[in-house]
Amino acid sequence: MTPQHASPRPSRPHGSRQRLGAARARLFEAHSTRGLGRRLLAPGVFLLAGALLATSAVNSDGSDLRAGRYGDLASLVLEQRRETNALQERAAALAAEVTALSEQVDDSGVEQVQQRLVDLRHPAGMEPVRGPAVTVTLDDAPEEVIEERVGSGEFTADDLVVHQQDIQAVVNALWAGGAEAMTIQGQRVISTTGIKCVGNTVVLHDIPYSPPYVITAIGAPDQMLNSVQANRYIDIYLQYVAEAELGWDVDVDSSVRLPGYDGPLDLNYARPAGDLTGASGGDV
Repeated sequence: MTPQHASPRPSRPHGSRQRLGAARARLFEAHSTRGLGRRLLAPGVFLLAGALLATSAVNSDGSDLRAGRYGDLASLVLEQRRETNALQERAAALAAEVTALSEQVDDSGVEQVQQRLVDLRHPAGMEPVRGPAVTVTLDDAPEEVIEERVGSGEFTADDLVVHQQDIQAVVNALWAGGAEAMTIQGQRVISTTGIKCVGNTVVLHDIPYSPPYVITAIGAPDQMLNSVQANRYIDIYLQYVAEAELGWDVDVDSSVRLPGYDGPLDLNYARPAGDLTGASGGDV
């Protein structure tokens, strides 16, 4: 019997060892690429986060960027007023220090200038004053009235709030009636005082105020009241008081103390522009 031989083992296709090596090389290369990507991903994330933090710090300039910090404009006004009051107190302390140091200077010329400054403080509004006074308070219409009247189309929103010109009309009428000293929102009014509307607030000496606006003037009450009553612009305002419930209140006091002005005295003034040749003129 012819012996049976085992079936020969199937042979591998020619070149399989080379293909296997190439496949292993590609696998290693892909693994290395993914590993490198993972290693570079973490530093990239940290760099991006650092850049965002730096940008936020520059934009905020030390303040809070979160809009939710202030629930409404009144809160923002109150916060700004607190910061300004703190700065004013610091400025007043520094001014007192400068005055104390100046008084120690033993020089006749300096003493004459100092006495001149003392003499001018009262007429310039730097000293407190006391006397009979008239107080006028202006206020926006109540919110429910604004919603109702604006919704019906009878008035616009601007008709039902106090504006810069309303405050200015009362101030001018009181001055015309012989007012000797005046405050708005407790701040002394001097020759450089300006009243500006910013949104639905009024800015006085760089401090924003929301209504009601309180104006107090020392002088002869009867004369000031007559001047207010004769003012044509105030008469128009009073029509809105009657028809749209704008706030208006007048009080007379026999004795009121008004503070002196203690804010900065720096003056900003215009300068003539240069001519076409580039030459500039002197100060005005």
